[in-house]
Amino acid sequence: MDEEFFPMIQDILDNPVFQQLKDLSHHGPDNSVYEHSLATARRAYRLGKGVRLKEDELRSLTRAALLHDFFGYDWHDGWYKEFVSRYRGFKRLTHMHAFLHGRIAARRAKIYFDLSPEQCAAIASHMFPLSTSLPRGRQAWLLTLADKMVASREMSVTAGRSVYGFWRRLFAYS
Repeated sequence: MDEEFFPMIQDILDNPVFQQLKDLSHHGPDNSVYEHSLATARRAYRLGKGVRLKEDELRSLTRAALLHDFFGYDWHDGWYKEFVSRYRGFKRLTHMHAFLHGRIAARRAKIYFDLSPEQCAAIASHMFPLSTSLPRGRQAWLLTLADKMVASREMSVTAGRSVYGFWRRLFAYS
């Protein structure tokens, strides 16, 4: 990895509130929101380098990518299930984690870190097509792509482990 990657994001990585993301599982039990966010920032950085973003745009993209899931709650917990259960029909669907967390992460990241409106918009729209806003601009599209690439890999690993465990148990009883 380039020597300029970590200096771009070190202040975020060192932040005690960001460190709490290590305690939240994401895309399977062996992966935290912290690890997912760091992997997404790495992927976004590489994509940005690949399309030759200017240094300031690359820094902006990388920082937004690191903060894209800075929502700060465990959506597997009972309180979140209770929150969602207050809604019915389409409104319930739109209040599910996948639809909401981008906007929550953008608002929360803006409180703790100095973000531009473009970075906030990229974070808020990263769940496209599930988000209510379309990604606008290169940073938003690159962040969305980076997140999809990383999440696909993480989910594939998790699914693969589940299938392997199923087959192991199935043939253990044969």
